[in-house]
Amino acid sequence: MRNSVIKKLVAGINDASLDAVIGISPENFAYTTGFIVPSHPVLRWRHALTVITADGQNAVMCVDMEESTVRERMPNTDLRVWKEFSYDAMPILAELLDDLGLKNARVGIEMDYIPAGDMAMLRKHLPNTRWEAAEQLYNKLRMIKTPEELEILKNLSRITDSSIKTALESVTAGSTEMDIAAAITSSILRNGADDYKFLIVASGERSQYPNVGPTDRILIEKDLIRLEIFGMLSGYHAGICRTASVGNPTEEAEQIWSNLSECREIILENIRPGVKASDVYSKFLEKFGELALKPISFVGHGIGLFLHEEPYLGANSDTILESGMVLGIEPLAYVEGRFGLQCKDMIVITEDGCQLFSDVTNTNNIFLVS
Repeated sequence: MRNSVIKKLVAGINDASLDAVIGISPENFAYTTGFIVPSHPVLRWRHALTVITADGQNAVMCVDMEESTVRERMPNTDLRVWKEFSYDAMPILAELLDDLGLKNARVGIEMDYIPAGDMAMLRKHLPNTRWEAAEQLYNKLRMIKTPEELEILKNLSRITDSSIKTALESVTAGSTEMDIAAAITSSILRNGADDYKFLIVASGERSQYPNVGPTDRILIEKDLIRLEIFGMLSGYHAGICRTASVGNPTEEAEQIWSNLSECREIILENIRPGVKASDVYSKFLEKFGELALKPISFVGHGIGLFLHEEPYLGANSDTILESGMVLGIEPLAYVEGRFGLQCKDMIVITEDGCQLFSDVTNTNNIFLVS
């Protein structure tokens, strides 16, 4: 178990007047333990979970198929194992909670993750337990990263940024979007990530579309390329996006990029502890408005174990920024029917401002592809 996270969870449990919380999603299992059970994210019914009590007791549960993996990672932990084809996950969990003295307690669980049928079975086995939604408690605690989390995200940001740079350097006019995809996926794993998500490769007229994957489209002169990927390490995500041009970009593209670069600097200058998230967005809009293009509804978001976490840098966010928050900031512009440009970076809020984690690629100008 991660001692720093357990300490935060115990404080959160007591503040919420709970007796325990159960982290049942892959993300909150990883938050508590430091790793993801391999099949947990892809087979929803293969429950792996952690139980943390108000006095700091803790235990883990996993499916029998993953028992050896979990025991190797956590040899001294109270581990309960359920049998996949006996469908006894909830009875085993009920037994564990009873052993921890929680059968008449107030227990938080991720209501936005646990299937309704499993929740009904859990209520049947523990009729006197008072169940509360715990997802917001986890979300709030995860906004401020621990030193261990910050080190993972800093390392991963540089891995992801350098992998994008390597991929763009490897292609030329005549290459395809699939060539870019092959280059970046191999590079990101060689550089030290253990997985990736949400690969976006969009060139030419396709660069106007927000979230599209690679195709066999061939790169031609003057194409813009939006390349984004979320590198993963120990369950954490670092989302980086860079825009490139095949040959010298058009004057119009350079003018838009100049505005986005200034927007980026404005965002970085205004992010610091004590600032309201919506105020950063307002400062961004003042500059972006010069383009007479439709702005994105937010220009940054928290990131960590989820691709998107609180806080959002948007018009409706009242969150006050704090030191230790990690954000993905992403000024972008879509010219409808023609092309799109985007620059996404990873930053951490420090005591007196913010620090750039994704500092490998020079983004002052559009990246040039020969």
